[in-house]
Amino acid sequence: MKYCSQCASELVITVPDGDNRERHVCPSCETIFYQNPRIVAGTIPVHRGQVLLCRRAIEPRRGFWTLPAGFMENGESTEEAALRETREEALADVSIRSLFSVITVPHIDQVHIFFLAHLEQPDFGIGEESLEVRLFSPDDIPWDEMAFPTVNETLNLWLNNDSAGQPAHVFDIRTPYRKAE
Repeated sequence: MKYCSQCASELVITVPDGDNRERHVCPSCETIFYQNPRIVAGTIPVHRGQVLLCRRAIEPRRGFWTLPAGFMENGESTEEAALRETREEALADVSIRSLFSVITVPHIDQVHIFFLAHLEQPDFGIGEESLEVRLFSPDDIPWDEMAFPTVNETLNLWLNNDSAGQPAHVFDIRTPYRKAE
């Protein structure tokens, strides 16, 4: 961020009065620009013990598998974002069962939220951001081709079914993910 969206002056990075962090501040109109984590919302779509995964058609991690998920838009709830992303990426309509995982990823300023969802019928297709979409039995999940650590962790928790008595899994991933060579 270089220029003020209010008056077009060049911004400075400083700690505003009453704050404890550096922020982008306009010295002309005194507007403070807060940058906060982005929320990624998605589902774990399950049909008869199988999970629906999408092979990404976009960067980052094009060609790798993921759960249907994406950035939340203004004006929608986390559940609405997860349902929209599942429709967009997998052309699938699911019903949300429960919040499953909330994972903070501080090194990329994101929070990933996944909901356990039921795919009533195996009706799905390839959305604009997917190269392929398919159901995987637990033994066939392509672990070496997964796009993101948050998806790996969420799928492992789902497979281990260790959520008995715990409403949601909440944790963070602090190690940056290394790109496949």
